[in-house]
Amino acid sequence: MDTQNPSAPSRVRSRIAGHDHPNRGGLIHDNSRHTARFTVIGNHLAQHADLSLLAIGLGTHIQSLPRGARIDIKSLAARFPEGVARIAAALRELEKHGYLRRERLRIPSGRIVTRTVSCNQPPAARRPRPGHESDRPSRPAPTGDRTPEPRRKALPAVPTPVNSGLLQAATDLLAGLRRHDSRLLLSATDTAHLAPGVAAWLERDVSPADVRRALADDLPTERLHRPAALLAHRLTTHLPPPPPFAPPAAPPPVRHPFQTCDGCERAHRAPEPGPCRDCRERRLLAP
Repeated sequence: MDTQNPSAPSRVRSRIAGHDHPNRGGLIHDNSRHTARFTVIGNHLAQHADLSLLAIGLGTHIQSLPRGARIDIKSLAARFPEGVARIAAALRELEKHGYLRRERLRIPSGRIVTRTVSCNQPPAARRPRPGHESDRPSRPAPTGDRTPEPRRKALPAVPTPVNSGLLQAATDLLAGLRRHDSRLLLSATDTAHLAPGVAAWLERDVSPADVRRALADDLPTERLHRPAALLAHRLTTHLPPPPPFAPPAAPPPVRHPFQTCDGCERAHRAPEPGPCRDCRERRLLAP
């Protein structure tokens, strides 16, 4: 029966790159195995060729957070010293490369909220087959070989007015929304698309102030990716019913001009000159 060697190590220590060449410069890893409170980060993020260092660090931080953590711009700016503008730019980078995805949801109260999904391996970084060498840093493709970006998604349809004479008033109202919230700065194309929907509200006896409040109040606190799409949705889903039917007003009573009676010379109203009513009755009763 073989005897155990008490001097043998309990386990084989992993080799540390660079220890075999102590005279060679460069990076040396002094690694210890994690057993708790760690996050696995892919090299496609940690060594991304197109992301800024801030975006890589922010993406790593977000992937380490638990479900339900707040990662809106204000919360991240309160946590890190980089400031709102730099953090917003880093979030846009992560979203552009597929590490973040924003989804708009309607909660039971009717309010629209934004949910942010963190992808630890976006589709562009996933391996097409086992054994494929995809852990190396990606290199940007030549300009001529890049896949064209998808076309912009069309805006939702909006209500159509009966009276097209209100389109100019609707266009002016949309152009003024930027004064209420700078995020509602619309292009000329988006304004032309939304104007019929606003005109449909105006012809239903909704005041411009009420239309403005329905469109611009209670907006999400996060960045609006497609403000025109949000306005189109509100114009359609919150369209008020037509005003109650009101019968046409009765015409005002006819008021004849004053005439002078040719019998008693008293002034009276009549469509044409002649005797007054009393004189007409006396003439009828005379023998």
